[in-house]
Amino acid sequence: MADVAKVAGVSHQTVSRVLNDHPSVSAETRIQVLRAIDLLGYRRNLVARALVTRNSRRLGVVSFDTTLYGPASTVYGIEQAARDAGYFISIVSLRTIDRAGVLDAIDYLTEQGVNGIVVVAPQRLAAEALGDMPAGMPAVAVEGGQAGGVSVVSVDQVQGAVLATRHLLDLGHETVWHVSGPADWLEAEGRVQGWREALTTTGRPAPELLAGDWSPRSGYRAGQRLATMTGEVTAVFVANDQMALGVLRAFMEQGVRVPGQINVVGFDDIPESEFFSPPLTTIRQDFGAVGRRSIDVLVRQIETEGPYVRERHVVSPRLILRASTSTCASRPRK
Repeated sequence: MADVAKVAGVSHQTVSRVLNDHPSVSAETRIQVLRAIDLLGYRRNLVARALVTRNSRRLGVVSFDTTLYGPASTVYGIEQAARDAGYFISIVSLRTIDRAGVLDAIDYLTEQGVNGIVVVAPQRLAAEALGDMPAGMPAVAVEGGQAGGVSVVSVDQVQGAVLATRHLLDLGHETVWHVSGPADWLEAEGRVQGWREALTTTGRPAPELLAGDWSPRSGYRAGQRLATMTGEVTAVFVANDQMALGVLRAFMEQGVRVPGQINVVGFDDIPESEFFSPPLTTIRQDFGAVGRRSIDVLVRQIETEGPYVRERHVVSPRLILRASTSTCASRPRK
């Protein structure tokens, strides 16, 4: 900063005012200082600034299995929202989920001097671990259920499943089969709940639940079984688009026409889903909104002096209609 002041012909304090957007600096002086900064290639020392201000402008994120579309998109949404708010993020991605691993990740980020932590907590063990967060550390759980008393931002998984199931029922199907995600995932639990609620409120029977693990292979295995029951099965709600891809592949191999014989709805609206064969009707989650709300809540906690109020925000999903569902003449609408 002293070198910039010398080249610009101003004081050290004036350079500081320009860098901090102080209103007392004239436009001409500001331009003069910025030119000197460009000429010298000056960059702020963020570590030194953090030591002085005790504000690192850095947030921690704990995530799991970022090979899956949902967690990866959630982390991306959080990162973009944090940057827009003037923060950078440090990410710890855990390979396996257990209470000790989650708390170790939180301790590590706390030691790095982050101002707050977002935990992407779609699994029950991760959400439960948040009850042991360090006292006074601002924190938000994404998809974290009740999450041990911290603020939570989530997509309404139940509503999404209701939208998918009711769409199929409205097309004239007597009932809807479901290929679920892993039982220890809160998202999978919410989608099963919504599927059951939609069937119960319309007086329809709930068929046997078929369990998957989010992978196309598990959807393929479920699809192989469903393909043998084409007289009984006419509609399937699959808990994510990757498993739906496996279901569609199994149906194609067995000569089952979609949507002619069986309608299929997925969940997530991954970028590839509109290019499936046929293009997949699915539920879209707004991960950008999840990221923005998570960062908004966290920044409020950081900037609030004294105790803050625990918040809960729910983002509504949307039904995206494509060619994997349609009304069939052989199945009159109810």
